[in-house]
Amino acid sequence: RPVDGAKVGALICGLRKEKGLTQKQLAQALHLSDRTISKWERGQGLPDVSLLGALSAQLGIRVEQMLEGDLQAKDTDGGNMKRVKFYVCPNCGNLLTSTGDADVSCCGRKIPSLTPQTGDEAHHVTVETVEDDFYLTFSHEMRKDHYFNFVAYVDYDRVLLIRLYPEQGGEVRFPKMHGGTLYVGCSRHGLFRVKR
Repeated sequence: RPVDGAKVGALICGLRKEKGLTQKQLAQALHLSDRTISKWERGQGLPDVSLLGALSAQLGIRVEQMLEGDLQAKDTDGGNMKRVKFYVCPNCGNLLTSTGDADVSCCGRKIPSLTPQTGDEAHHVTVETVEDDFYLTFSHEMRKDHYFNFVAYVDYDRVLLIRLYPEQGGEVRFPKMHGGTLYVGCSRHGLFRVKR
């Protein structure tokens, strides 16, 4: 759909004022004249494509949001832990979480959330109680190219995340909590919900 210059201009104006910048200060940061900023804000022109990255950085928004001319505030979902999502960067292995819909990026790539699967024999985890802890054991291989990369316990108000590494032993111990959901991440096959 076409870009609405009036909406983009109004957004640029609002964000500039929110940042406490004058048209002249924003123009100087972008090596432009303040007349150019004024023109954009009145909806009489749009920023050149070559300026979008620097302008969005100055205003603290994504380029896509700027071109839509709307910040599109999300409805607050209270960070519902039942909606927790896990993301693993395929490039560097960073592990990220969100408690609602999010656009997650790492190493310059957008990362999709992992979809929980039902555990199978190859991804089986045994859960025992030892003193006041959960003691998890598994026989899944822990090689550099195929291993469990994390264990997560999601309760109604918290996420306990334990990072695992290749060549680590097949056991994990963490404080016992009641009523939560246990997940394990496989570097090759994704996310599995653990039956207890």
